[in-house]
Amino acid sequence: QVQLLESGGGLVQIGGSLNLTCHTSGRTGSRRTMGWFRQAPGKEREFVANIRWGSGITYSPDSMKGRFIISRDKAWNTLDLQMNSLKPEDTAVYYCAAGGTGLALRAEEYDYWGEGTQVTVSS
Repeated sequence: QVQLLESGGGLVQIGGSLNLTCHTSGRTGSRRTMGWFRQAPGKEREFVANIRWGSGITYSPDSMKGRFIISRDKAWNTLDLQMNSLKPEDTAVYYCAAGGTGLALRAEEYDYWGEGTQVTVSS
């Protein structure tokens, strides 16, 4: 089992920045690929970015590139998501996921999930 706990969410103004952190514990060897997803009210869970824990290779879709940066700290067993130039449409619950397999672009490709942290972007 891998335990995940997100932190860093909150209320931010349009154009502002936030850094989310996911603290990992348990069978950390099972992390494989880790990712961030988000889910806005009434919408499906959306892939934001992922990172291969061992190599540090990252991937994010074009819609997220430039504003969202994923990184991991192997010494502290943490996964970060730096979010810049935030827009109202970025408002969502952000989830950390681990144990990703394959391309790890879909929620069903991950085995472990955190409970999420709310990010609200307002004017």
